[in-house]
Amino acid sequence: MADGTLRALHLLHGVNLDMLGRRDPEHYGAVTLAELEKLVRAHARGLGFETHAFQTNHEGEMVERLHEIAVAGADALLINAGAWAHYSYAIRDALEMIAAPIAEVHLSTIGEREEWRRHSVIADIATVRVSGKGSQGYIEALDALAAKLDAPAAGRQTL
Repeated sequence: MADGTLRALHLLHGVNLDMLGRRDPEHYGAVTLAELEKLVRAHARGLGFETHAFQTNHEGEMVERLHEIAVAGADALLINAGAWAHYSYAIRDALEMIAAPIAEVHLSTIGEREEWRRHSVIADIATVRVSGKGSQGYIEALDALAAKLDAPAAGRQTL
């Protein structure tokens, strides 16, 4: 921000993302969660964000974290909900309470995978969606979130 204050970015990783680097590299690449978070934090800092990262394999914990963010506030939220994106209406409902712009990111190209992965129940509440670009998709999503915050009239983007 112009006054030197960093904006709050919440980076949320869902189920099985703690296994990045071990999961099928054809779909998820070789980057670990720690490496991905380091990449995101560095890029986010350059865009004026302080990053608050969280990962869980427990749906209720993700919902609780989203409730905390909804109450405390955030400037932007970037989420890779993993498989929950395809069926968790509990996470969708919690995301609806977030006033900040939301980016939905998927490492793999969900539209070209199994039929059940092709639909996201959080797609319509995401301001930005990026799929199939690996860790670079997080960078693209961050850039789009920053642009959205700097020009609030911008619409929903799919990258």
